Amino acid sequence: MDDIFLVDTHVHLDLIDNGRHISEIIERAGGQGVHAMISVGIDLKSSRNAVDYSRHHPQVFSAIGVHPNDAEGFDQDILAELITMAKSAKKVVAWGEIGLDYYRRHTPVETQQKVFEAQLEAASSLDLPVIIHDRDAHEDCLSILRSFLHTEELTGVFHCFSGDRQIARKVLDLGFFLSITGVVTFPKAEKLVDVVRFLPMDSIMVETDSPFLSPVPYRGKPNEPARARIVAEKIAQIKGLSLEEVASCTTRNAKGLFRLQLP
Repeated sequence: MDDIFLVDTHVHLDLIDNGRHISEIIERAGGQGVHAMISVGIDLKSSRNAVDYSRHHPQVFSAIGVHPNDAEGFDQDILAELITMAKSAKKVVAWGEIGLDYYRRHTPVETQQKVFEAQLEAASSLDLPVIIHDRDAHEDCLSILRSFLHTEELTGVFHCFSGDRQIARKVLDLGFFLSITGVVTFPKAEKLVDVVRFLPMDSIMVETDSPFLSPVPYRGKPNEPARARIVAEKIAQIKGLSLEEVASCTTRNAKGLFRLQLP
């Protein structure tokens, strides 16, 4: 295999483990040039798992937080434990995934927004970037972030970006990155392809969101970090760049935002 170095900036290792040894998943990723990954929490349990993976595997970093679909049970005790986790675990590099989900609405909108704001405050106090989940809630996500950024400093990434070029421009105006998944390989992904064509390379990251959103030709099958390479290859095709250039840019972006200690 070549000397490509990619970072899968968003993976749920606890959801893809499924009896398969995590070391094998990491090894397969390395074989495709994916030499680092961020395991992302969606609730307290998965945040603990992410931290545990990062302790035991040098290629793995972790992010902690409560997903909007799990926001109903959020309370001060959970927030306090997450803060303690972030302070004590050396490889916690972000707070997330957090944000708003108006597609499923497992949690009332007002509750989602309050939990989102509380976690933005925590991330800012810890000087951690945030990983934003934004599904069918573009304007409210942007509005909350704009309001927050009037008084606090914060940066982060919109993971699995699903908006159009106009929304992408607004995300860039906030100083945030946009992360691209295997959705960009789908036949009907014209809107996302247009966004990738529009974005400057210094704003793009690569992710799998494993075990979800497997790229073509693996669509419908469980995803894993090795397939971040396919996402990078598609970005290279859209942008008219080499895979090496896309890998170099997206890895540099990930290293900068998450302060990853990488070669």
